[in-house]
Amino acid sequence: MRTALTALGMIIGVAAVIVMVAIGTGASSSIQAQIRSAGSNIVMVTAGSGGFGPVRQGQGAVTTLTADDATAIKQEIPGIRYISPGLNTRTQIVASAGNWNTQVQGASAELAAIRSWPAQFGSFFTEDDVTAARKVAVLGSVVRDQLFGAGTDPTGEIIRIKNQPFQVIGVLTSKGQAAMGQDQDDTVIVPFTTVQKKLMGVQHVTNITVSAENGVALDTLSDQISALLRTRHRIQPGADDDFLVRTLEEMASVLTSTTNTMTYLLAGIAAVSLIVGGIGIMNIMLVSVTERTREIGLRLSVGARDVDVLMQFLVESIVLSLAGGAIGIGLGFGISYGVQRVMQWSAVVTPAAVMMSFGVAAAIGVFFGFYPARKAAQLNPIDALRYE
Repeated sequence: MRTALTALGMIIGVAAVIVMVAIGTGASSSIQAQIRSAGSNIVMVTAGSGGFGPVRQGQGAVTTLTADDATAIKQEIPGIRYISPGLNTRTQIVASAGNWNTQVQGASAELAAIRSWPAQFGSFFTEDDVTAARKVAVLGSVVRDQLFGAGTDPTGEIIRIKNQPFQVIGVLTSKGQAAMGQDQDDTVIVPFTTVQKKLMGVQHVTNITVSAENGVALDTLSDQISALLRTRHRIQPGADDDFLVRTLEEMASVLTSTTNTMTYLLAGIAAVSLIVGGIGIMNIMLVSVTERTREIGLRLSVGARDVDVLMQFLVESIVLSLAGGAIGIGLGFGISYGVQRVMQWSAVVTPAAVMMSFGVAAAIGVFFGFYPARKAAQLNPIDALRYE
C-alpha cells in the first residue's frame, strides 16, 4: 500500500503533463486551423498612395491596379490557387422590409473559396455572373438579419443598391468579428465587374486577393507578384511602387508563438507534480533503507559489494518511477480522450509528450533514488547488524 501510494504521485505527475501538453497542442492545432481557414496563405495586393506636390493621398488612391493584373498574376506566377480582384463601396441597402447602411464588396467567384466561406442559404455567384456583370448579391448574416429578419432565407428577394435592383442569390454563414475588430458578416458581396460598371463607373480595382497553394513560400510569392506588377505598370528602377503587397503570415506566426508559449507554461505547471512525486519516492526509499538496515548489513557481511547494494536500491527506485510513469501515460490518454468528448476541447496527445514524460519519470527515479541508495551502500556492516 505504501509503495502504491508513493507511485501515485508519479502517476498523477505524468498524467498531468500529458493532459496539459495535449490540451495546449490541441489548442494550437485548432487556432492554426482557424487561421488557415481565414487565409494564412493569403497575399493581399492593394493599390498604393498617390498625391500632387506636398499633398499625399492615402492607400488605394492610385488607379493603376486592374483586373488584367489579377489575370496576369494567375497565369504567369506558379503556386496560385485562387485569385479575386476587388473594390469596395459603402451605401444604403434598401429592401421591402427595411434598410441598412453597409459595405458593398466587389469580388470574383473565387472569394468564397479563398475565405473558406460556405453559404447558409442559396449559393455564391459564378464566373458567368462576373463576366456578365449581373446584378446579383450575396448577403452577410448581419445584413440579412437587418433587412429580412434573423434566420430567414431571403433567396430570390430583391434589394436596391444605389437605386438599382439586385437579386439576392445567397446568404453566407456567420464568421463573426475579424482579428482587427470589424464585423465580417456586415457586408454585401456582388461581382466586382458590377461594382465597376454599374455602381462606381470605374475601370480599376483597389485590391487583389491571392490564395497560394499549400507549401508555397509567401515571401517568394510576394516578391514575384511585386516584380510582375512593376513590369506591367512600367515602373522604372528606383521608383516607388504604386501598389502594396502584404501577407497574413505574420499574424499566423504570432498566434502560433502564443499557443506554443501557453503549451510550455501548462507543461511546466504540470511538471511540478512530477518533482513532488520524485520527492515522495526519495522519502519512501529513505524509510526503506532505515527499515532494512539489518538486511543490508547481512548482505555486506556475506560478501556483497557497495555497488551491489547501491544498484539494488537504485533499481527499486527506477522501477517504481517507470511503473508509475507507464500507468500515468495510460491515465493521461484516458483523461485527454475524456476532455475531448465531454468538454468538446481539442486535445492532441503527441509521441513527443509521451516520450518526454516517460524519460522524465526515469530520470526522476535515478535522481531521487541515488541518495538513498548511496546511503545504504555506505553503511558499516557491523553497525548495520547491531541496528535494532
